Amino acid sequence: MPRVIHFEIPADDPERAVKFYQEVFGWEIEKWEGPFDYWLITTGDESEAGINGAIMTKMMGDQMRNTIAVESFDDFATKILKSGGKSVIPKMTIPGIGIMGSFEDTEGNAFLIMEPHMD
Repeated sequence: MPRVIHFEIPADDPERAVKFYQEVFGWEIEKWEGPFDYWLITTGDESEAGINGAIMTKMMGDQMRNTIAVESFDDFATKILKSGGKSVIPKMTIPGIGIMGSFEDTEGNAFLIMEPHMD
């Protein structure tokens, strides 16, 4: 069964948001060395229940969103569209991470699906 594996927090000032979440919750946050500005959040020990996430620069209309791991991006994209959802950001490959894209559900809520990269 597909599970939520990641969350994203959009921020007008990502460094201010990093400071806030570190001070309030004690989360470990470090800047990702990828092709765009992105700060990875570790919310706790891997042996505990919960998920990790990231802070990113807010773009127009951004809202907090979850990433759901799927076995096949194409299969789930088809299911989403057939069920009344819509594609927002087309399928893209993030090197070393996987294939992902953004969608909206029938209520306009944003989420991403990701087919993780398998080494």
